[in-house]
Amino acid sequence: MKLIRNIVVITILALLWSCSYSFTGSSVPLHLKTISIPIVKDKSGKGEANISNDITQNLIQQFTDDNSLQVTNAANSDAVLSVSLVSFNEQTEVVSGEDEKATDRKITITVQALYKDLVMKKTIFDKRFSNYATFDATEQSIENRQDAIKRAIENVNLDLLLAVVADW
Repeated sequence: MKLIRNIVVITILALLWSCSYSFTGSSVPLHLKTISIPIVKDKSGKGEANISNDITQNLIQQFTDDNSLQVTNAANSDAVLSVSLVSFNEQTEVVSGEDEKATDRKITITVQALYKDLVMKKTIFDKRFSNYATFDATEQSIENRQDAIKRAIENVNLDLLLAVVADW
């Protein structure tokens, strides 16, 4: 009876101990505490209204929410993430019906990101990130398009965030 009780107690303790382990998913080097994110430059040539500001604000918000690095100004930062919008593409995704009407469209956003460690004075990466979102172009297409742009921005910025905090 004592043996069974001891096994049960050990099992419960082992389960509780394993459940208390926490993993943030972040592997940012200890010397990096802050990051600056300058305004995104629009080099796409598409002239999409407010896209630079929208990408910048969403990127800052994602870093703020993640809390791996504190977003600060350039003068006080340990790292800098400079981003340029290099491509904004919209294309037909699904064509249906006898009249071959476009029902879905796809927004693809591609950015070039340069991430520098200012403490160690080295470039961590300089690479492109691309992501997309689709929308229904048959009804409320203006609102649906704006929502797809917002989701494409969130998607590409999440890729950026993960590259900065987890790709070490």
